[in-house]
Amino acid sequence: MHGTETPSAWVQRWAHLVPAGGSVLDVACGHGRHLRWFAERGHPVTGVDRSPEAIASLAGIGRTVLADIENHPWPLEGERFDAVVVTNYLWRPLLPVIVASVAEGGVLIYETFADGNESVGKPSRPDFLLQTGELLVACRDLRVVAFEDGFSDRPERFVQRIAAVRKRSTTPVSPPRYPLDAAG
Repeated sequence: MHGTETPSAWVQRWAHLVPAGGSVLDVACGHGRHLRWFAERGHPVTGVDRSPEAIASLAGIGRTVLADIENHPWPLEGERFDAVVVTNYLWRPLLPVIVASVAEGGVLIYETFADGNESVGKPSRPDFLLQTGELLVACRDLRVVAFEDGFSDRPERFVQRIAAVRKRSTTPVSPPRYPLDAAG
């Protein structure tokens, strides 16, 4: 079933930036592969999706919100999360809201299709493909820890990915350290 496959390697790679026990929002969560994965690791999770079937499949796993986020107001207005996860989803008008949903010290982990994907499959409409550097622009107020924009051959697709942290408003004695791997 779509959405129950293994969590994205990108999400898994950068999950160590989520504070221990931190809240996680999964945008367009589908059947919850990331929601389930973070819940299994002790994170309080919230998933939002427009599919009643997908939301129903997540009964008992954190908080779920049934909402059409492309045609109705953002249902989580004013809420902030220690991690916001988005994969295989793009609705440009929502990008500022998604970034604003990252709490101080929290992380945005985003991965979706990019320009060029039309040459290898779907999605192929420009509305659903990030332009070169588009996530960097959307995350200009966050500290970018990692960014990729290119071709992946497993499966064949063009992707853009970012892991970006919202700095804390308090000034630390030394610069924050964002490990580039879980062991760091």
